[in-house]
Amino acid sequence: MPARNNDRSFGTVTRVFHWLTALLILTAIPLGVIANQLPYDTSEALAIKAQLFSVHKTLGVAAFLLGVARILWALFERHPAPLHPERRAEITLASAVHWLLYISLVAVPLSGWVHHAAVTGFAPILWPFGQTLPFVPQSEAVGSAAGAAHWVFTKLLGLAILLHIAGALKHHLIDKDATLLRMLRGVPAPEQPEAVQKGSLPVLVAFVLYAAGAGIAALLVPNGEAIAADAPVTGAASETEGAAAAEPSGNWRVVEGTLGFSVKQMGADVSGSFATWSADIRFDEVAVEGSHGQVRVTIDTASLTLGSVTKQALEAEFFDVATHPVATFTADILPGAEGYIAKGELTLRGATKPIEMPFTLEITGTEARMAGTVTLDRRDFGMGLSYGDESSVGFGVVVAVDLVAERVE
Repeated sequence: MPARNNDRSFGTVTRVFHWLTALLILTAIPLGVIANQLPYDTSEALAIKAQLFSVHKTLGVAAFLLGVARILWALFERHPAPLHPERRAEITLASAVHWLLYISLVAVPLSGWVHHAAVTGFAPILWPFGQTLPFVPQSEAVGSAAGAAHWVFTKLLGLAILLHIAGALKHHLIDKDATLLRMLRGVPAPEQPEAVQKGSLPVLVAFVLYAAGAGIAALLVPNGEAIAADAPVTGAASETEGAAAAEPSGNWRVVEGTLGFSVKQMGADVSGSFATWSADIRFDEVAVEGSHGQVRVTIDTASLTLGSVTKQALEAEFFDVATHPVATFTADILPGAEGYIAKGELTLRGATKPIEMPFTLEITGTEARMAGTVTLDRRDFGMGLSYGDESSVGFGVVVAVDLVAERVE
């Protein structure tokens, strides 16, 4: 059986591309639907949900790579002539559906992949090449836009699949011709068909549909969501709105910074941050009775973002922001082995625990740059107690602070 197409039949390569693509798509779609509907109220339920989503995403990446290869093959390989060249409208419609499928093979998995890379976290892709993508920033705004596009594009893919199947069945059951058998078993057309020039209209129709889909996706992304997603970059200043903090009395004012953290979920790192927080800092280069000063940090926990699981993190099982909207860290600034230590207490989710965070500090004139990390145990603050092992959510949470402050005269 020939590997290449000819005017009467499809070759082995084209048919393998077709059926392998169909297998991946028709497996990935129901997995995504089922996983999306599953509950996540227990660690076991979350593990099953995440595993299904991981398989769904992995198949999606495979479908994307296979789809690109198939499109390249189709662009440079001859296409068997249609069996009914006199049916111009039918040929145009079939060609438009094929182009809609081709675009979907790229747009659907790629939009899902971008969403995964932008927000990271829940349900890692099962491969060894990392979870991010070049040129895709870690951004809730990008993730929201890609997620909306993925939702709309899957509907266009579903439409294309249904029309494609309907056309194949129509040829096989009503016309009783060799259209389906040519792709199923490589059966050649019974006679030499007449070649037809399809023109550019089908391509134009497919791209117009996707352009309309992209427009609908843009309307589905709330404006406020994009603004909130950008807030961690510029909103973590000393007097950010919403944090319940007293008037600062320190001699340093934070001008920019981030308050972030990471935790392992299903074995993959998930990064999060708080958009709204304040820091009242009193610091002196010369220690007085062993102390360089004090710091009080007030955090608006409702400003949390945590990849694709932000909603779950805000609920009662974890941060419980409805009951505990504010977290505070009050500490003395002490000399440390390689810099300084902020030694004090963190009050989070109604629990207060002693914390020591080592940090480095560089002072140049009236500007200071600070960076520090500390690892907390979520169980100390009553978070995720129903997730009793680390297979779903890790116990350790790495908190990282990076800020620039200026001296207040």
